[in-house]
Amino acid sequence: MPIAKIVYASMTGNNEEIAGIVEEELEKYGYDVETAEVSQSSAADFEDADLCIVATYTYSDVGDGVLPDEAVDFYEELKELDLTGKVYGCCGSGDRFYDDFCTSVDDFDKAFAATGATKGADSVKIDLAPEDDDITALEAFVKKLTETVSTQA
Repeated sequence: MPIAKIVYASMTGNNEEIAGIVEEELEKYGYDVETAEVSQSSAADFEDADLCIVATYTYSDVGDGVLPDEAVDFYEELKELDLTGKVYGCCGSGDRFYDDFCTSVDDFDKAFAATGATKGADSVKIDLAPEDDDITALEAFVKKLTETVSTQA
């Protein structure tokens, strides 16, 4: 049974909900899924997974959007890993009110790419809470991720 690890950062609950949607969908594909909040996780946990997923928000204060405070250490640790042979995907929520919509999703995408992992699907960026169209996008995201894992096996 393939193993998926989902790590999320959520201030409002939106990304916890996104992680839950992704988890449920992965289970339909026969994955053993472990989902954890970023402050309760170590990036090294991804070394034991076939599929690595981050769901994050972008903190927008005065100026540019930044990683959530609780995700900074995890992000720095992730950049140091060798995840060659693993498949990854990034998703998350943001607020289109800000110019820096979902930039933390892009930051994690770049960090994963630096680990040697294979990008399994295009990132999914959601405005605030997931609506029906977003859930459909997350289902397609999971389908593409699982297909990528299958072709790497």
